[in-house]
Amino acid sequence: MAKLSTQEIIDAIKEMKILEVKELVDAMKEEFGVDPSAVAVAAAPVAAAEEEKTSATVVLKDAGSAKIQVIKVIRDITGLGLMDAKKLADEGGNVKENASMDEANDIKAKLEEAGATVELA
Repeated sequence: MAKLSTQEIIDAIKEMKILEVKELVDAMKEEFGVDPSAVAVAAAPVAAAEEEKTSATVVLKDAGSAKIQVIKVIRDITGLGLMDAKKLADEGGNVKENASMDEANDIKAKLEEAGATVELA
């Protein structure tokens, strides 16, 4: 028996009636001991995890030794007042949430250039 390509199998299934597809699934369960629908459900989270992130949260971990420079950058990025920016520099936390990846990387670079430790979540 000649080996069928994936596309040939899909084309053959497209031509089947619903009852024939159900019989095929039942036969696969019996032959291989695996429910094909369970395999499809199990594969879905893997595919979702492989999707590229489109947004990120910029998290300040440590302001470093040049805290004044970091505070200035935080104020430029967020528009926070001096006290709020200082508190964020002292305690760490989210600088910007749901930023596009380009914007998040730009913010991260600016903060790291000022001496901060930053991560994207």
